[in-house]
Amino acid sequence: MRGRRRNMGDRRVIHLVDDEESIRKAASFALKTAGYDVVTYASGVEFLKEAKSAAVGCVILDVRMPEMDGLEIQAAMAARGVNMPVIVLTGHGDVSVAVQAMKGGAVDFLEKPFEKAALLGAVSRAFARLDDVDLRTLETSEAGVRVAALTPREREVMEGLANGLPNKTIAYDLGCSSRTVEVHRASLMAKLEVRNLSEALRIAFAAGMGRKPK
Repeated sequence: MRGRRRNMGDRRVIHLVDDEESIRKAASFALKTAGYDVVTYASGVEFLKEAKSAAVGCVILDVRMPEMDGLEIQAAMAARGVNMPVIVLTGHGDVSVAVQAMKGGAVDFLEKPFEKAALLGAVSRAFARLDDVDLRTLETSEAGVRVAALTPREREVMEGLANGLPNKTIAYDLGCSSRTVEVHRASLMAKLEVRNLSEALRIAFAAGMGRKPK
């Protein structure tokens, strides 16, 4: 049964799009045991065929897939008016792609292999965004307060991260060493009280960072 309303006893629905069967099985098991209903798709094309009429929920979307990659699927969702919150899955070294996805409206990104706790945390944030239309305003306000506590150089490093730049490029742009950038990066993450890059990027984007023209 499909529809724009919630279904299956009003349980939360997650649309999992990944061409790797092992990822679909592992993530589905973790999510179902946490009480979610999961619909899996082996490709973005398969998902887009169902997206317009699919039950409203959260979309977990792999970035690297054949036929259409995650960014193309995300753009197609926006063009078709499918306004469900998106979490992107990336491989190691795909941070710049994840940044593009988050600029395109993704709520979060997870690097493979990911832990169950990280997956459930990202899903919880996605549904919070879906439920509360005022949440983005609150996030923007809180992000501004957090970023204000950073030093000017830490904000410059954070801006570079929000633009998807690696440490070496940020160091070159700022005229310092990569090691110095690493120190500032560690310091800003401690001040922001975040544990990983995806959490730091959520704050950066909420604060309006990462808008350098392409």
